[in-house]
Amino acid sequence: MLDNNIKEQLRTYLERLQQPIELVASLDSSTAAAEMREFLQDIAPLSDKVTLREDGNDKRRPSFGIARAGDAPRVHFAGIPMGHEFTSLILALLQVGGYPPKFSDEIIEQIRNLKGEFHFETYISLTCHNCPDVVQAMNLMAALNPGITHTMIDGGIYPDEVNERQIMAVPSAFLNSKPFENGRMELEQILARIDTSGIERDAAQLNAKAPFDVLVIGGGPAGSAAAVYAARKGIRTGVVADRFGGQVMDTMAIENFISVKETDGPKLVSALEEHVKSYDVDIMNLQRAEELIPGEVLGIRLANGAILKSKSIIIATGARWKELNVPGEKEYRGKGVAYCPHCDGPLFKGKKVAVVGGGNSGVEAAIDLAGIVEHVTLLQFDEQLKADAVLQKKLFSMSNVTVICQAQTLEVTGADGKVSGLDYLDRATNSKHHLQLAAVFVQIGLKPNTDWLKNTLNLTQYGEIEVDNHGGTSLPGVFAAGDVTTTPYKQIVIALGDGAKAALGAFDHLIRH
Repeated sequence: MLDNNIKEQLRTYLERLQQPIELVASLDSSTAAAEMREFLQDIAPLSDKVTLREDGNDKRRPSFGIARAGDAPRVHFAGIPMGHEFTSLILALLQVGGYPPKFSDEIIEQIRNLKGEFHFETYISLTCHNCPDVVQAMNLMAALNPGITHTMIDGGIYPDEVNERQIMAVPSAFLNSKPFENGRMELEQILARIDTSGIERDAAQLNAKAPFDVLVIGGGPAGSAAAVYAARKGIRTGVVADRFGGQVMDTMAIENFISVKETDGPKLVSALEEHVKSYDVDIMNLQRAEELIPGEVLGIRLANGAILKSKSIIIATGARWKELNVPGEKEYRGKGVAYCPHCDGPLFKGKKVAVVGGGNSGVEAAIDLAGIVEHVTLLQFDEQLKADAVLQKKLFSMSNVTVICQAQTLEVTGADGKVSGLDYLDRATNSKHHLQLAAVFVQIGLKPNTDWLKNTLNLTQYGEIEVDNHGGTSLPGVFAAGDVTTTPYKQIVIALGDGAKAALGAFDHLIRH
């Protein structure tokens, strides 16, 4: 199952094992079990510290656990972790085998000190690029704390469970058999949910920080560029990010980043973070700004109550997907209403779905989904699609895609707790129509993340921050960059330049004041 190149790479990783480990398989007579046996038989011989057993008693068959020799498994895979999840497997093997994780001593100690029984289950699809973050975080917790277990479940192998639990979006996590969270979560976010005392500790540590010279709010391309340019000036620089990488983490195909022929969002974000960390920048990830406090020394109030001070501030909070704002959208979110075709598309294999939006994102989504589902209907409000010509050519070459222009979405309908269809208005004939569907993927553009800035900065009617040619806002000392501003053309490469410009503008402000 594993080719020789992958085996050699895995063999090299397994040289880092500190203790013997066992792969404990729970198999049956199914084809999937035969594939899992072959997969595990490829892995076990790669290290003398790895042993394969087939006497597992897990209720899910096929599945396998990873345990230190003589211990019961706490890390489980109900599925073959290939695709995006292969890295999750490598990390699990190493961490159960005693290889130290790349997290701070404080985080590791926090995990080890958790009291109670936490049994996590995470439903994934192997094409989901957000799922590995959740799987890897929970696997690490299980490897470090005897009171924690985690099972990754491939929804494609366990469709009955997916239907029974009405899982229509991934990653979908359960804790002690009850719904825990849908969507991407990082380790610190999970810890904050189950260790509430950690919030108070974080707030106290943040309150104790000395004022910054430049404080960047946002960790996407604009925020990363701003942090690098500011730090290179030798001034005290901090970054506050609700999620480092921002919306780029949810972008897969990136083919217009100049000098890089093709990449994807997670890879680009990893490179951005590595670059920022190469400078003396205080990164405060998973912290959400809730209020801008004007003054001679500016302040940012965070969601946990802490207040950070700075002589200048650069706002680069980016944008989020717009919502349809029609009946049924919120009710069926995660139950057929989705915003990430890469993550959730495989859950609707062989079914009929719709994509709302005719720009690049909408057309790309329709193309991707057409390779998975039975049929895709793309609804575009305007008279024609707005996507690039090369994407339209690909779309119209696909036999299981229907494009309907001048279509106004009226309502997402549902039955039995999940999406059943969509009502739309044909704007050309003023007639109403209904589509029977299993899912609706919304791809209608972006909305700037400025709700927390109302009544403090000048915003446009669309919520964008008004900026001058130096990135300056209506409040002295406050600058802004990227998709959150009036800068036209929301592109990664433009956001990077915008961030650099705002940092230089902030530095010039500090010199003059």
